[in-house]
Amino acid sequence: MNRFEGSGNREAKIRYLDGDYQLISAGSHVICAVTGAQIPLDELRYWSIARQEAYVDVAASLEADKRAGILPNQSRA
Repeated sequence: MNRFEGSGNREAKIRYLDGDYQLISAGSHVICAVTGAQIPLDELRYWSIARQEAYVDVAASLEADKRAGILPNQSRA
């Protein structure tokens, strides 16, 4: 489905799977769990199966892992 197929400007409801996702309710986008940015479905590349969250980019995905305690918090000197 692309953003022009009549789902308007609504948030889609998605079940995130391993390497794919299942559309639960139609929409044009999902919301990044870290930044709050809208992610058009045709641009969705990063998500967590365990947390069932979408991320706008790899940096947001890594930040979510840090917040969840999966990656150590690294401070910069």
